[in-house]
Amino acid sequence: MQITSPHTFHIPVMGIAYTIDSPIKVACFGINSAISVIEDNILEVMRKYYYGQNNEPYVPITVKEEDYRARRITDYLNLMQRIVTSKMEQLKASTFEAGSDLVKYFEMLPDTSLLKEKYNEWLFTLNPEKKGLLEKLLLKLVVPGAVEVNIMTKVDKENLDKNKDIIENGSDALTALKGYAKSELTNSSLIFSAGMNPRLYNYMENFSAFDAYEWGCFHKKVVIKVSDYRSALIQGKYLAKKGIWVSEFRIESGLNCGGHVFATQGLLMGPILQEFKKKRQELRESLFELYNPALTAKGKLTFYEPHPIKITVQGGIGTSEEDNLLRNYYQVDGTGWGTPFLLCPEATTVDEDTLELLRQSKERDVVRSNASPLGVQFNYLKGTTAEKERLERIAKEKPGSPCTEKLLVSNTEFTKEPICTASSKYQKMKLEQLETLNLSEEELELQREEVLGKECLCIGLSNAAAIRYEVSFLKKLTAVTICPGPNIVNFSKVASLREMTDHIYGRQNIMQHPNRPLMFVAELRLYIDFLKKEMKHTLAPTARDFKTWEKFSENLLDGIAHYYDLVANYILDNKAQFEKDLADAKKEILQLQELQLQVG
Repeated sequence: MQITSPHTFHIPVMGIAYTIDSPIKVACFGINSAISVIEDNILEVMRKYYYGQNNEPYVPITVKEEDYRARRITDYLNLMQRIVTSKMEQLKASTFEAGSDLVKYFEMLPDTSLLKEKYNEWLFTLNPEKKGLLEKLLLKLVVPGAVEVNIMTKVDKENLDKNKDIIENGSDALTALKGYAKSELTNSSLIFSAGMNPRLYNYMENFSAFDAYEWGCFHKKVVIKVSDYRSALIQGKYLAKKGIWVSEFRIESGLNCGGHVFATQGLLMGPILQEFKKKRQELRESLFELYNPALTAKGKLTFYEPHPIKITVQGGIGTSEEDNLLRNYYQVDGTGWGTPFLLCPEATTVDEDTLELLRQSKERDVVRSNASPLGVQFNYLKGTTAEKERLERIAKEKPGSPCTEKLLVSNTEFTKEPICTASSKYQKMKLEQLETLNLSEEELELQREEVLGKECLCIGLSNAAAIRYEVSFLKKLTAVTICPGPNIVNFSKVASLREMTDHIYGRQNIMQHPNRPLMFVAELRLYIDFLKKEMKHTLAPTARDFKTWEKFSENLLDGIAHYYDLVANYILDNKAQFEKDLADAKKEILQLQELQLQVG
């Protein structure tokens, strides 16, 4: 039987460290959360820490051992599963008394859930016999949240054996997949983010862990994070042809999210969600047409109808009104709340200094940067220890970072083997090259900024856990990078898990930004800003650039038209302000279109 979370939200993966042990913290309260397993060295540190916390003997898995990376991942996930199971047993063994974790479990549930209704029935029942029967029923209905694992498909470096030969199926993403597939996790999900990786998707065929054992039931489900319907259809069909069903598509805002950003061509969240709402049955049927014949060809269990597909959304959600709008008007099955949970130590792992930096952050502090060595823009909080360290190295004319983890190595401009663009080795060679190219002063400065802006994310996104738990990770490398979404500036209260869930479900308000615009407006403003910067920084625009900008602007205007339809068909608390924000944005886009015509 498939276990479903009693909550309507999940906690998405954040960085490497920030949700690295979130399931241990929140799964016993029925909340789904996702972890990253790409950085196996920090996983080994966490293995040692939690073996100690769980009073189990810790046996290191060293880099000298065969298949060490996949084995570290498998063992950490198995350990996590045991801890979650143990915490669930403890919770069920506690009493129905105020302040107990068992009561906390029920009190945090959404008021609309059937389980919450049963709990309220118990709460107001005076008959001892009936109360006892209800207690037994409630205990049977208590279920854990899922342990979800995220693999960023673009992080897929080849690994070499002792003879410097490429290890077959030994790349970073493939070994992460293997480590997850071999784990004892059940009722779990594997999430793919950052686009399609055919090699990774092909490798999935080797593991029966992703097969349905009956209609709609999987021990390990497949989830794909997408930015639009077309991406969902392409990736879903690719996997369906291999007999692999995608159980959920997570739609994420292209710009109004944490971490790496993947801007659409001006396609906004509202119209994207509307397309999924309109075509979700068509999507199921399209995938099923390919899925069932593939199962038949493989001699596997087939089905009479498509498995369910959940549609969820994340990126910039900040109020219960927005959460309700997404679930009621666009009929999504759930929402992802990421960035606000960075201020909830009961759910995420953030060191004290960075927590305070997040709490104090203002709009000017969260920027869309070029810090990522992947060459993809990156939402980034300024003022971190990692930024200070990077700037100090530049000031000392020793730019770049030592490259110890090598997860993001990809550049072969100067070397045979790929190196990281944030490394001191690459930056030294690239800066020397730029000086020989006879570039204009303006172009030289732009390219220097591009090079010097890269930051070591492997270490920066991992260190918070090592600092928070006072465990050794990498000597003398303690700088922290954090990548919240722009929505962080609307939150400044360090909240308990109970306070955060109450905020999500509208039982209290912990937001302290009275003039915060609706999430759709915030995203729209981010896209206008993105377009303006693209136009400004393109020094010699081509006909293709003008065509791209024109299409981008048209998509933004189409999005605004969709939001006017939304206003006409859905009751919003601050309708007048929403319409004013849309009108202001439309005026600015029309001005940008005029500028495009003048320059073109």
